[in-house]
Amino acid sequence: MDWLIVQLGVGLAIGLLVGLERGWRERDAPDRSRTAGIRTFGIAGLLGGVVAALAEAVNAMSVLVAGFLAFAGIFAWFKAREAAHDEDFSVTTVIAGLAVFALGALCVAGDFRVAAAGGAALAALLASREILHGLLKRLTWIELRSALVLAVMTAVILPLLPNRTLDPWGGFNPWEIWLLTVLMASISFAGYVVVRALGNTRGLLVSALAGAVVSSTAVTLSLARTANAAKNPISFAGAAALAAMVSILRVCFVTAVLLPSVAVSIAAPALAAALAFCACGTFALAFRDEKTDSPGAARNPFELVPLLMFALLFGIASTASAALALQFKEQGLLASSAIAGAFDVDASVLSAIRLAKQSIPIEVVGHAVLTALMANAIGRLSLAIVAGPAKFWLPLAGMTFTATAAGYGVARFF
Repeated sequence: MDWLIVQLGVGLAIGLLVGLERGWRERDAPDRSRTAGIRTFGIAGLLGGVVAALAEAVNAMSVLVAGFLAFAGIFAWFKAREAAHDEDFSVTTVIAGLAVFALGALCVAGDFRVAAAGGAALAALLASREILHGLLKRLTWIELRSALVLAVMTAVILPLLPNRTLDPWGGFNPWEIWLLTVLMASISFAGYVVVRALGNTRGLLVSALAGAVVSSTAVTLSLARTANAAKNPISFAGAAALAAMVSILRVCFVTAVLLPSVAVSIAAPALAAALAFCACGTFALAFRDEKTDSPGAARNPFELVPLLMFALLFGIASTASAALALQFKEQGLLASSAIAGAFDVDASVLSAIRLAKQSIPIEVVGHAVLTALMANAIGRLSLAIVAGPAKFWLPLAGMTFTATAAGYGVARFF
């Protein structure tokens, strides 16, 4: 009986918490003009627990079902009268009331800790109305489509893919490749959200840093093109260096999440290179004009064609890395990482990390990741030379050389 009192108390607390949020929103309404406030919701949570306890006492689940239906009918009827009077078509309060009753019943019939978590989540969701509505107004169709694409990728496509290697070298696992593709696209989408939230008009620095979370190569190319019409292209080279720093930190983060042992092996040289890029880029930004244009917006990482191209490149890189590593050991893995990294550092790094599960030494995988980072830096610099003026790519070349030398120097001592 003592334990039942605790469960009923949790049900009451859930109702009071939700009622607090509902009552606060209508705190200025006249007395007895609302269907439910803090007391009514508190009673609803307690009532759900009592009805569930009665159902258990008589061993008849029909008691709980009948109680829920009776409560739903009475509550909805009073809310309908209020809605007709206020010309209000919102059904949120009715749904919240039913949820409170159900959570109160769950406190007794199920796990009261789960019910408490559900009550807290319900109150938080109700309190987030302005935030969610504001987000919905700012949401574009492209971003909504991205969310749907992510849902299909994870809930539909991923379970259908075979979770085994299909090639003789053990490098092409469709399930793993697609899972890591979704992971990288999700991380990149976080950067896209930052760009959308801060806006590209906030300046060169913010746009370059936020855009680099999506693609440092795309940011570098955009900066190179914009630098053609700039008075001080050196500042654009500084922004590109900071974008390179973000790219290195992103690779370190992904590596730490997927395989911490590899992250430890690359931490010192990678962070040294990132620090060099940061120092050089910060110094170069001192030459920035007050009215410097910011780079273009980062592309949406859930665009279907680029996403499929990444998955294809990742699959090719994974298969080639496994084949070369099996045939030529360390030299083959380093070669494949360099080739793939020049085009897409993420695909190359993820391919190298996957080989750590196939008895490839951690040190070799770490060297492959560092090789991919260096190859990607050279690839970005090559695009800068093609697309930008000499006053842009020459400073960037110096910064890239400095960062590479710093990383190599630190690697010699670790």
